[in-house]
Amino acid sequence: MGAFADFFQHLDWDGLSWLLTQALAVLFCLTVHETCHGLAAFALGDPTAKRQHRLSLNPLRHLDPIGALMMLVAGFGWAKPVPVDMRYFKYPKSGMAVTALAGPVSNFLLAFLSLFLYHIFFAILVFSYAGNPFFFWMMDFFLVTGVLSISLGLFNLIPFPPLDGSKVLGAFLPDQAYYKLMRYERFGMLLLVAVLATDLLNQPLSTASTAVFEAFYQAAGIGFDLAAVFLG
Repeated sequence: MGAFADFFQHLDWDGLSWLLTQALAVLFCLTVHETCHGLAAFALGDPTAKRQHRLSLNPLRHLDPIGALMMLVAGFGWAKPVPVDMRYFKYPKSGMAVTALAGPVSNFLLAFLSLFLYHIFFAILVFSYAGNPFFFWMMDFFLVTGVLSISLGLFNLIPFPPLDGSKVLGAFLPDQAYYKLMRYERFGMLLLVAVLATDLLNQPLSTASTAVFEAFYQAAGIGFDLAAVFLG
């Protein structure tokens, strides 16, 4: 028992709490991303995701362990792709583009909402509940969610198969080039992982993520102003 007590006494609880916060934010960002893919496809007439129970906010239905780990380690990653059958779309290429774009757009909206809530909780701390640990944790969660959601959205806009950006780009390609691009999509993930291992994308993605975060953070500051009106 003494060994267990000594272990827990020296455990870095702050570090574990921070890791848990990041893990929850990763699951939240990935789940929203994939669910919105499925919802967009369903709205355009494709019931595939619904039939496979992917129109769900249950993160276990969307989790890709490697992609989630990349989100934790590198700040960008992926989830298990939602199945889409473009034969259900009236206009297949544009339908795929809209379905693909729904993921990154949902992440940008989630990021703004998270930062908006961050400012509201900050205002509550300032005006009412200074020192409340729960409010500090919620601020951390919303801030991390905002950062990771922006990174996920930008990463998936890269026009490289199988990322969402390749589907958006495909809408502007001739049919022959489009279907050739999609034919090699399954090999794209292996090449993408290799590219990520070289750190070639780290600097451009970091620069873009920082710029978008700063813009969103400033705009979402209206949350503090609105909360201050009621609490001040």
